[in-house]
Amino acid sequence: MQTANKADENFKKLAEMFPNAVTETIDENGEVVRAIDKDVLMQEINTKVVDGNEERYQFTWPDKKKSVLLANAPINKTLRPCREESVDFDNTENLYIEGDNLEVLKLLQETYLGKIKMIYIDPPYNTGNDFVYEDDFAQSAEEYLANSGQFDDEGNRLVKNLDSNGRFHTDWLNMIYPRLRLAKTLLSEAGLIFISIDENEVENLKKMCNEVFGESNFLTCVTRATGTPTGGGFDGLVNELDYMLIYAKNSVEATINGLEMSQEDSKIYDQVDEQGRYLIRPLRRTGGEDRREDRPTMYFPIIAPDGTEVYPLGPTGYESRWICSPDTARKLAENNMLAWKQVKKDGETKWQVYQKFYLENRKKAPGNLWTDVEGNKKATRDVREIFDSNKIFDFPKPVGLLKKAISIGADNDSIIMDFFSGSATTAQAVIQLNAEDGGNRKFVMVQLPEIPDEKSEAYKAGYKNICEIGKERIRRAGAKIKEESPLTTQNLDTGFRVLKCDSTNMKDVYYNPDEYEADLFSILSDNIKEDRTPEDLLFQVMLDLGILLSSKIEETVMDGKKVFSVADGFLIACFDENVTEETITTIAKQKPYYFVMRDSSMANDSVATNFEQIFATYSPETVRKVL
Repeated sequence: MQTANKADENFKKLAEMFPNAVTETIDENGEVVRAIDKDVLMQEINTKVVDGNEERYQFTWPDKKKSVLLANAPINKTLRPCREESVDFDNTENLYIEGDNLEVLKLLQETYLGKIKMIYIDPPYNTGNDFVYEDDFAQSAEEYLANSGQFDDEGNRLVKNLDSNGRFHTDWLNMIYPRLRLAKTLLSEAGLIFISIDENEVENLKKMCNEVFGESNFLTCVTRATGTPTGGGFDGLVNELDYMLIYAKNSVEATINGLEMSQEDSKIYDQVDEQGRYLIRPLRRTGGEDRREDRPTMYFPIIAPDGTEVYPLGPTGYESRWICSPDTARKLAENNMLAWKQVKKDGETKWQVYQKFYLENRKKAPGNLWTDVEGNKKATRDVREIFDSNKIFDFPKPVGLLKKAISIGADNDSIIMDFFSGSATTAQAVIQLNAEDGGNRKFVMVQLPEIPDEKSEAYKAGYKNICEIGKERIRRAGAKIKEESPLTTQNLDTGFRVLKCDSTNMKDVYYNPDEYEADLFSILSDNIKEDRTPEDLLFQVMLDLGILLSSKIEETVMDGKKVFSVADGFLIACFDENVTEETITTIAKQKPYYFVMRDSSMANDSVATNFEQIFATYSPETVRKVL
């Protein structure tokens, strides 16, 4: 009978928006109390690094604030389609995106906000030999050359994170932190993220995920036997495990699927009636809080087969309780879901009642010790078999591991993302599951085009980067799955659209007044780069407007001009030159939700003048955009 505590409400809102700002501190009475870290909060809403040195309970490392800044900073990039490297470009709903995953995740923020049901990643393990991403884009190419690592024309590079560099944990944490922050926004409220990791960073990763996702959203840490113990002789303890952290976007909303029963699991369903195989469990509460006084409403009689009343009594005769209410017990009896047994105790025959659990459609709750998936050696053999090669890719994850994770974390029509795609095991697992159960899961793979070592089998086989390996694996795996089950996989989507992260399609037109010269005016008459195609522009528009990049795209001709219709006319775009009022009128009569064209496409000033009036007449609700 009091008004709401606004402080509690505001704290809850801030905690939901910025879980990393939730901390603990000591109040004026010396008590540890909840708090919002004002420095972290200031960093979240600032575009510069904010200083702050107050001691508090927190997980931190050098340059963490720069990592926050990096996650929030905008970029000037786009995604360009590549039809020639795609498979079934016009019909597939799968995506394969080449580029730095930090940039790609930023580009996908609007379009895939809250649309991803499951994310799986297998980031580089911090072993001292693996590459990590260097995200300081401000350095020059010459500065990158001074470092031993790969780099591209824009200065993005990969470096080996050697423990001798003095920043062994820091570099890895700064790499993964901004990517996890961005990944969280893509997850649906019911979404889950699965992260494979080894013992080198599992503790730090869990602390980081507690900050990014919230400690209450930690679900479990899966332990898996890799099947690949290392070392020929004894020189210490051999590691035979790796781990997978599972977090929910919102543990209250999260959905976790049960697993199919194996033959071994189903052995316990050892009884049969006209409804099928079943097992029985006592209807009386056993163990723990099982006394009548704990739940008085669950102490009531149930009528036995001979008409006598049976009450829940404990082993020593004390008054116990049932596991259900009287209404539920009555419904169980009406539906033949109760089983009765007579047992002799102390020379007296008594009835005991049980609930039936039928095997049909029964799912098994997933645990966190996964001993039923193949090891890493099997994964390596599978990749060798697909490529007919000795060793085309190092350390792939088993397809069975991904199939189990996807079965738990995704629905039959979910979008599944992997932004450390590697050899594209996740994509193969999605296709195989769809082939097995008729699902319509879609994948979004993201991978940096890392260059393989010149001595590697991949390089010798002609693969210029890891993306080439991943795409080829999906092609071969999809073809093999269809070949093995031709009758049931006729409509199976084994294709993918290839998109490549690139600089923006727009020219750099930002000049100071004293920099303008006469020859600039002709260059700036069109603000689109000369090497960009209409389809390049279309995908940038889809990103800007939040339209799924897997949407159906149809090309038609209207009054002699090529027109793109996306998602059954939801978006119509025309980027041809000399677009007349007749073409615009024809498009307006289609009543799209969005219409986009180039400013330079308009045939003359009259078209520009009448553009808004034409849409006001035929489709005033259409949102118009001019590039």
